[in-house]
Amino acid sequence: MKIGLRTPSLKKSFKARTTGRLKRKIKKATNPFYGKKGMGYIKNPKRAIKNKIYHKTTFSWNNKEAWIHVLLFFTTAGIGNIVYLICKKK
Repeated sequence: MKIGLRTPSLKKSFKARTTGRLKRKIKKATNPFYGKKGMGYIKNPKRAIKNKIYHKTTFSWNNKEAWIHVLLFFTTAGIGNIVYLICKKK
């Protein structure tokens, strides 16, 4: 499992921001369960658990708060900081 910075992809981030708005509106109008919290666990629990762990142990390149925590970790470099970072992700 990956820990730390996610590999940035300009192509994927651009596509995520520019496409899908119409698709989401159509799905929300036709499927009453679309976009509701907890549906991932019902549909595919194994993938939902893996995704939750991945999103808690990694951070995006443009997340300023995560970068501050990384800098604090490397400046003080103690085991308590590792625990703090893991707990802060929740």
